[in-house]
Amino acid sequence: MNGPTLQKTAAECAEELPGAGLEHPFGDAWEVYKVSGKVFMLMTEVPGRPVVILKSDPAEAEALREQNANITPGYYMNKKHWITLEGGDAIDQQLVRELVMESYRLVVSRLPKSRQPVDPHTYGRSA
Repeated sequence: MNGPTLQKTAAECAEELPGAGLEHPFGDAWEVYKVSGKVFMLMTEVPGRPVVILKSDPAEAEALREQNANITPGYYMNKKHWITLEGGDAIDQQLVRELVMESYRLVVSRLPKSRQPVDPHTYGRSA
């Protein structure tokens, strides 16, 4: 998957999530997706390469980085809790959607119950 397709897929997925919204707090070069005021996805270009930055469970983030050269520590973010996706052959639409959904669920799970738009333990998971 190339970089622009990567970002398009990630954005389409994020826009489908309950309570998610797009903001530009850092200018037009950064697309920031939030749920209940908390960031779960960022998109920008890192010298000319489109990237998607997502929250990830630390153990899962480490495994993803070891298994995939197109997944690196979070750009400008906490390297333990965030990952950066770049376009590449090993990055497909299903993986992008799964990682966006997982980032969203992680952020929602940390919100007070009254501000959670969905149950993070069940939302988007197959029965």
